[in-house]
Amino acid sequence: MPLCRCGLIPWMNRKVLDPFLQIIRKGAEPKQLAFSTALGMSLGLFPICGVTVFLCGMAIAILRQHCHAPSVMLANFVATPIELSMVIPFLRLGELITGGPHFPLTSDALRKVASGQASQGVLIAILHAVGTSLCLCTFSNKELIW
Repeated sequence: MPLCRCGLIPWMNRKVLDPFLQIIRKGAEPKQLAFSTALGMSLGLFPICGVTVFLCGMAIAILRQHCHAPSVMLANFVATPIELSMVIPFLRLGELITGGPHFPLTSDALRKVASGQASQGVLIAILHAVGTSLCLCTFSNKELIW
């Protein structure tokens, strides 16, 4: 099935390309745009779904003059599919780094998380994923800080 028939190209133009072109036309500095995009991508890869928007909002509030808010949020939006696909690798890499026990990803575990009956094992697994994410984002963005 061609991409044009399923509506992917118009959607990409409307949701990603058009906002990006509007950002470029407003005249922000290239260094500020690069920093803002990298910040949005890094925060967008945080492995807890739904938290990334709040993280980006806090970063925008703290770094008002140094970052471009629309670029941060657009990069966060673009990073969402990557975030969802990286949750399990972050979890497994965190287990490997810390030497923690293997957390089985079963439907029963998902049911317990959704119902609020998460055990200590689930919380430790989430901490493994978050820790791995923070380590990788710190190493990947050290060039931006310096």
